Amino acid sequence: MFERSRRGRAAVLAATLGITAVASVPGPAAAADIPASQGRPATASSVEAGFTAAAAVDGDAGTRWSSTFADPQWLQVDLGSTQSINQVVLNWEAAYASAFTIQTSTDAATWTNITPVTAGQVGVQNLNVSGNGRYVRMSGTTRATPYGYSLWEFQVFTTNGGTTLPTSDTPDFGPNVRIFDPSTPASTIQTAVDNTFNAQLRSPTAQFGTQRQVFLFKPGTYGRVWANVGFYTTLAGLGLNPDDVTINGAVNVDSGWNYGDEANATQNFWRSMENLSIVPEGGVNRWAVSQAAPMRRVHIRGNLTLAPSNQDNGQGYSSGGYLADSVVDGVVSSGSQQQWYTRDSRIGSWEGGVWNMVYSGVQGAPANAFPNPPHTTLATTPVTREKPYLYVDSAGLYRVFVPAVRRNSAGASWPNAAGTSIPMREFYVAKPGDSAARINSALAQGLNLFFTPGTYSLDQTIRVTRANTVVTGIGFPTLIPNNGVEALNVADVDGVKVSGLTFDAGTTNSPTLMSVGQAGVHTDHAANPISLQDVFFRIGSSVQGKATTTLAVHADDTLIDHIWAWRADHGGAPTGWTVNTGDTGLVVNGDDVLATGLFVEHYQKYEVIWNGNRGRTIFFQNEKPYDVPNQAAWIGPRGNGYAAYKVADSVTDHELWGGGSYSFFNVNPSVRVDRAFEVPVRSGVRLHSILTVSLGDVGTIANVVNDTGGAVPNPAGNTVPRNVVNYP
Repeated sequence: MFERSRRGRAAVLAATLGITAVASVPGPAAAADIPASQGRPATASSVEAGFTAAAAVDGDAGTRWSSTFADPQWLQVDLGSTQSINQVVLNWEAAYASAFTIQTSTDAATWTNITPVTAGQVGVQNLNVSGNGRYVRMSGTTRATPYGYSLWEFQVFTTNGGTTLPTSDTPDFGPNVRIFDPSTPASTIQTAVDNTFNAQLRSPTAQFGTQRQVFLFKPGTYGRVWANVGFYTTLAGLGLNPDDVTINGAVNVDSGWNYGDEANATQNFWRSMENLSIVPEGGVNRWAVSQAAPMRRVHIRGNLTLAPSNQDNGQGYSSGGYLADSVVDGVVSSGSQQQWYTRDSRIGSWEGGVWNMVYSGVQGAPANAFPNPPHTTLATTPVTREKPYLYVDSAGLYRVFVPAVRRNSAGASWPNAAGTSIPMREFYVAKPGDSAARINSALAQGLNLFFTPGTYSLDQTIRVTRANTVVTGIGFPTLIPNNGVEALNVADVDGVKVSGLTFDAGTTNSPTLMSVGQAGVHTDHAANPISLQDVFFRIGSSVQGKATTTLAVHADDTLIDHIWAWRADHGGAPTGWTVNTGDTGLVVNGDDVLATGLFVEHYQKYEVIWNGNRGRTIFFQNEKPYDVPNQAAWIGPRGNGYAAYKVADSVTDHELWGGGSYSFFNVNPSVRVDRAFEVPVRSGVRLHSILTVSLGDVGTIANVVNDTGGAVPNPAGNTVPRNVVNYP
């Protein structure tokens, strides 16, 4: 039988013909314009197996037209009017033409050749042409393979039909971004931040609302500002270094906002603070957050507390957070934080700890002592690349600074961080309402992507194929795929940086929401790895989303730095075992992948599957799915339930530091899972400082790792953990 899969057939033909298949990578030719052919009506002489003509003009280099296996064949596009044509770009699949011409027509009846007979090639082929016509045709006369003719994309460019996407060094970031400078009255700033927060205060809809707000501060010193930070809200400085922006007052997160549950901070998600310094009023800044609420590149000129103000009355719980590339002059007090990860920072000292406090590359961190007190401390972080960030230069122009890779790092990277500064004119500034085709056109134009706050509906996959592309966002821009497509696909190329994005699964199941690299391909990216930072995924939130796998990482050496993959236990839309379905949060197939700050929760099968060799994770936080209806519905390949963290039996080298998994089977407390961590028993697979907890003693985890560690609920009750210091 013929191999008809997209990658499978390319691989078969590549092996048969002795060529390198690069068909899925669009080229930079036709760089400045959106093709006049994009989205226009297309027809073909024949279609094989549903690979329609329209797929070759949809702007998506992952879909294709394919003909039946015969000569001759043609593909044509209707531009809508007669136009002057100056370039045609063909992105051939492995089944290409060894002889073809490009033709034009005014009536689709009489055709004129505007190229000589031309030999095709696998991949992108650019043809400079001169001709006029409403209809443009690829007329293939001879096939290069036993298969038909197959094009990923057929792009026609005209002298009057293309549109250069706009860029600027002083871009419009849209209505949801407020920019202040030191001359702005403090009262104006206070009113702006108050209005944003008060609109959410005790609101039953804010947690899954569409509001997205960013407050940016140009370099200088600001008078008293007390900024309460709510959902989907970011405060950030626009200096090259954090100390270029100083706020006197507070950037504050506390409990008390939450409709119907005002006593705790365990749902203080989706907010951030970056690249500024704070002189805290009263000497202490409060940042009582849980997941997906990063603090990066911040200088606290005093003390920092991570717990809500009402913790002293036995309430005010908080549950996990992330601090990186920061300096705290005084004491960091974790209070009720159940788990926390701090990376590459400098602190005066740390006090407190509940179950799982992890530090890597933190100057001033407490000594390694897990489980009593529960500190897991590594002197350095093996590999880091800090998150790209927006700043304004001395001329008032906007730029994005992309920090360089550091190895065996400790302490903050600033001031004088190594890296590259990219002018904003090299970014396409995306705004809500932009189509996926337009965003892909920007990538084809050779631009980076900068997403502004809002929600983005995607009817096709955003495909990043150029090495070193920066894809970043501010204010939790949220990408929602339609019709089961994958939202974002990163090719197996060096140095792509993806940061500051949130993904909501759509109502039609997506096999994956995001993938990095190509399955089965192992290219060495150690010198210039792909990196993911502050990337958050939701299966069920404002919509009843579905996705089989949330994130698949195929590329070797990828850096995963702070993700939260969350199958929702509650949402703006109803959630439930058969409603917002999702098997696995993260699958790692690449070798030498490093995760620093990995939060994965509530998936229905293995929540993390690690197939690649030499993987490392520093800090893992997990809750098992709350809503398992009964044990019969949750039987895995090795007994009751599925482990939270699964290392494949084929893996020979793997290491994890600081991992916690918690049960709360509130739908059916009789449910149990046999183990939280499942790994092959060999000397190269090592786990350090791992634990389990039955929250409120609801549901059972029978062992911590494999058949070791004992069960929770612990017989002593009171939500006492089981700890394993080292395994094996």
